[in-house]
Amino acid sequence: MVEKIGEVEVIHLWSTPRSVSTSLMYSFAQRDDTEVLDEPLYPNFLHVTGAERPYREELLSKLESDGNKVVREIIFAPGQKKYRFCKHIASQRLPGLTPELMKRGKHCLLIRNPLDVLTSYDKVVPPSFVELGYASLVSIYSELRDQGKSLPVIDSDLLREDPEATLRGLCDDLGIPFQTAMLKWECGPKPFDGMWAPYWYKNTHKSTGFQPPKKYPSPFPSSLYNLLEQSLPFYNLLRRYVRGTSESPHPNLPVPANEKLLVWVDNQIVPRESAKVSVFDSIVQGGDGVWEGLRVYNGKIFKLEEHLDRLFDSAKALAFSNVPTREQVKEAIFKTLISNGMFSDVHIRLTLTRGKKVTSGMSPAFNQYGCTLIVLAERKPPVYDNAKGIILVTATTRRNSPNNLDSKIHHNNLLNNILAKIEGNNAHADDAIMLDKDGYVSETNATNIFLVKKGHVATPHSDYCLPGLTRATVMDLLVKENLVSVERRISISEFHTADEEPWENSVQARRSVKLVNTKALRLLLLDSVGNKEGVIPSFTPACVSIKMKVDQLQLLLY
Repeated sequence: MVEKIGEVEVIHLWSTPRSVSTSLMYSFAQRDDTEVLDEPLYPNFLHVTGAERPYREELLSKLESDGNKVVREIIFAPGQKKYRFCKHIASQRLPGLTPELMKRGKHCLLIRNPLDVLTSYDKVVPPSFVELGYASLVSIYSELRDQGKSLPVIDSDLLREDPEATLRGLCDDLGIPFQTAMLKWECGPKPFDGMWAPYWYKNTHKSTGFQPPKKYPSPFPSSLYNLLEQSLPFYNLLRRYVRGTSESPHPNLPVPANEKLLVWVDNQIVPRESAKVSVFDSIVQGGDGVWEGLRVYNGKIFKLEEHLDRLFDSAKALAFSNVPTREQVKEAIFKTLISNGMFSDVHIRLTLTRGKKVTSGMSPAFNQYGCTLIVLAERKPPVYDNAKGIILVTATTRRNSPNNLDSKIHHNNLLNNILAKIEGNNAHADDAIMLDKDGYVSETNATNIFLVKKGHVATPHSDYCLPGLTRATVMDLLVKENLVSVERRISISEFHTADEEPWENSVQARRSVKLVNTKALRLLLLDSVGNKEGVIPSFTPACVSIKMKVDQLQLLLY
């Protein structure tokens, strides 16, 4: 019985070459409701580009090479089955093809790591960036998404590792039922294979199903290194949208608006997901960097000049070379804030690393590229609840001694603090108090600390802790307010017996902190914003506040 000829629904597969696309075509060919086409736009590609192939002349003499005719008369021709699966190589979608190609039918993308594609492709034809088609795939993805189309993306390795789950997911995304017949086929050439099959399909013809990927790759030819560098960013971009990826989960961000951040890395502003440093960078090799945490209030950066003083002092103490100038750092900060439209309630993590090394190793002699500057600005409200206060525990981890690593250098070796923070987390506390080697209070794992007792304010010496800028501001304001303040050794028991009533003055800023044993502890954090310092260019504030209320303070700034 002859099946009725009628309109079919076209499923377009777009892929790079050597991406298991032929196996996927064989898979769809096993369905009882689907017919397949093998690269119908290939003749048009050879005709337009003039690309040389051993089969070029024969192919052009026997197959239609007018791309728009192919679209109208072959791809969207009537058929005898419900679906038509069209295998396309992305680079074969050339300018001049009718928009109908992208507007009609369902579309999906198949991607594969160029590390594997290049070594496979090179065995048949020397590859080029254009023919690999990674940029074309990104263009296709963007265009279809702009049209509002749902576009499943699958990775060839995942398809080969778990064919059934991947195919079920793909069919679900395409809105068609999965058929178990898709998992197996007979070995050997197929009647619907393209004329180029003898050159490209030898391994596929030996298969009867999807073969698991090799555990170890083939040696990568150095001659293909530049192509790998060019193609990999496009692959990684598409990889984010892969269905059923086994990568790390994507947790919810504390501030969703930070999902689309622009970050300064080295000498340019890049999107959040592209904000990376080299594995040869000293910050990766040994935590070899210095940093500052800055806050932005109402178009001004709090204590910008003082923060930069400390940044450069720390870099000098660590003997950094090829350090960017002060103006270059400020320009990077302002450009980052303006690009993000960030003018208030912002925290900036400013990092300066010793830079990239020519080879892995400890010696700064390997750092021959200059420093790496990172400006990470985030919309970040205060971390802690000022109304309820916070709970602290006393950590067993002691603060670094200046005999080992001077805390006056604001360095990135934060494991000492992180270990204390882990103790706090394990005790379900907000932070942890850290003691010095003699058992006296030094600071918390994240900030300087003050004690209030009978109207007097005390804070530990800065021998073991960073003499923070907010700490200095507090001490200056206490003097201006004619309040008694001292720096001295303070035992943990003194914090246990600190005043429990809120301590206030005309500055109207305080922070109450509770210990896990319910004894009261008071932290005083005062903030002031100058009228002239750290003004962000092009920002016109609605008002200028000299003293910030407690809900605008950031405990982590020091």
